[in-house]
Amino acid sequence: MTPRELQVFNHLAQFVSEHKKQFIDKVLGERTRHLTIVLENIYQSQNASAVVRTCECMGIQDVHIIENTAKYLLNVRVLKGAYKWMNMERYNERGVNNTETCYKKLRDNGYKILVADPDPDGVSIHEVDVDQKLAVVFGNELRGVSSYALAHADQKVRIPMYGFTESLNISVSAAICVNSVINRFRSSGVSFGLSEAEKESLKLEWYRKVVKRSDLIEREFLRAIE
Repeated sequence: MTPRELQVFNHLAQFVSEHKKQFIDKVLGERTRHLTIVLENIYQSQNASAVVRTCECMGIQDVHIIENTAKYLLNVRVLKGAYKWMNMERYNERGVNNTETCYKKLRDNGYKILVADPDPDGVSIHEVDVDQKLAVVFGNELRGVSSYALAHADQKVRIPMYGFTESLNISVSAAICVNSVINRFRSSGVSFGLSEAEKESLKLEWYRKVVKRSDLIEREFLRAIE
């Protein structure tokens, strides 16, 4: 946080109740970038939005959305405001393979890329190594992940199933995977939380969102101290 941002933060803090401050601190303490979710070409907005909501509930800060063949539209009714507290990285540049762009960014940031796939040769999601940062990729409702996403992933993962039906709804699949990995983080002793710098940055961002008319308050404050 820059000195100027710190001034803004301290000023906005006056408008945040102690209860909200404590709640924000509690949520920040549980936030993680050790796991991220990637959604590739999801057709139904309610499914993608349900995944985003699950991620926020489980403490995941970042979701990556690839839009090669399908544009993601926020479903506000399903999201219940979850998107306000998260970072959603969208890849929708025309004329390029946005999956390739996303994969490069993930690897540059130290992620091992796992693709959710029903292939019985895949590793059970309950058995993946959680010692390093993980990105789990989910494909669309009809065809699954793209051939590029599958071929260039580091590992295929599956959810063990024991009935006649061979697949789950994408939002259910994501919820199972996220819950499994997050719980294993917590029981393994892996340091999966945010850095202090990341917490400070998010705290300012969230204060701006909980304070009514924070943009006007901030603008007037900066004008007064210049």
